[in-house]
Amino acid sequence: MARRWFPSAAGSASPDGAGPDGLVKVSLTSLLALRRGGEQLNLPARRIASLRGGPYLSPLKGRGMEFDEVRPYQQGDDVRTIDWRVTARTGRAHTKQFREERERPVLLWLDLRPGMMFATRGAFKAVRAAQAAALAGWAAVARGDRLGGLIVAGESHLEQRPRRGTKPLLHFLSRIAGHAAWEEATQMDESAGKSALRQGLNRLVQVTQPGSLVFLLSDFDHLDDPACHAIGQLARHNEVVLGFIYDSLETELPPPGIYRFHDGRRSVSLDTGSAALRARHRERFVRRRASLERLAGLRGVRLLELPTHIDPFAGLRQMGGAGR
Repeated sequence: MARRWFPSAAGSASPDGAGPDGLVKVSLTSLLALRRGGEQLNLPARRIASLRGGPYLSPLKGRGMEFDEVRPYQQGDDVRTIDWRVTARTGRAHTKQFREERERPVLLWLDLRPGMMFATRGAFKAVRAAQAAALAGWAAVARGDRLGGLIVAGESHLEQRPRRGTKPLLHFLSRIAGHAAWEEATQMDESAGKSALRQGLNRLVQVTQPGSLVFLLSDFDHLDDPACHAIGQLARHNEVVLGFIYDSLETELPPPGIYRFHDGRRSVSLDTGSAALRARHRERFVRRRASLERLAGLRGVRLLELPTHIDPFAGLRQMGGAGR
């Protein structure tokens, strides 16, 4: 069964301002319209070291833009940083310490594999992933971050190196909206799905600069040990947000019965009367979520659940504050 199916009688409401295309695909106009919402978001702001100046504070002590503390003078300290007021008051030389301001690249890793073209409520998982990417992108641009991204749809992928400004985001959003994955009704078996996910993550590990904030926006279907290892590698020197996008049908099959699904051209029926089938279906999702929760236990990794029936803005609002 192709993964582009949705229920014949899905009683879900359309996202705000979205027509039919807003449920099964995105347009550049719809992604641009998310600017105001994105600018209201607080991105995770862990203080990490980088090699370039920018608006994020590094834990490295040295000459910089942000005052940190005063401590007793030590041999080798720059005499220009002596705090003469504290020195006069205590009778002992003290020096000022600063935390350097740092720049942070933000990378958006977007999953547009065939399995993402699916939903029974709300919008397709791929639509929610694209909306989340746009919101995070607008938030990054509003804070002066350098923005880059990688779109995975199969064995091939599109890359964009991090750059500062609105223009790179507009280019990336246009590549999302114009991607061929929205029109291709291809299928991908388990082996191909694992390979695409693994290759996309490995490539991200290769191109990500230490100190980056990385958004992984996916249903994480076919998540295996090599893919988890790649995410762990990313987390060693970066902040990683796992945007877990899923449909309610993936968590639990509907009550026993025969359900018809269609993709606008063909229809198929699903019999949910088998208790064994229902148990296997439920266990598959439980294992996937458990794998993501284990990854979220790593330092620098956080998990955000973004179900298809909820506006991703609501989930992304949970990001504010320091990392784990």
